[in-house]
Amino acid sequence: MKTLRIIAFVTAAVFFLLQSCGENKGTDLVESGTYEGVVEKVVSEQREIYVRTADNKLLELYFTDETVLTGSDDIPIEFDALSKGGKVEVQVENTGDQLEPIAVKIL
Repeated sequence: MKTLRIIAFVTAAVFFLLQSCGENKGTDLVESGTYEGVVEKVVSEQREIYVRTADNKLLELYFTDETVLTGSDDIPIEFDALSKGGKVEVQVENTGDQLEPIAVKIL
């Protein structure tokens, strides 16, 4: 019985480890620049969005206090205005291990 518990615990631990390792799988690091794409996911609690570009790259963007978010009229708007399926233009800086969004414009 004790062996069965150990096997169950190890199986659960491996499952959760593999699950968490795959969270960022499939995202791409691109060169610094401006890209257009479609928002695939919005994580409001972390001020994070995932954007799929025209060349099928998936950008993971964590907003900072310096990230400028504007509407199509170039007027600043709140993060809550972002939604899945919305078209955006993003200006990003590649910091080596992640992309920092400088500006995001809802198109």
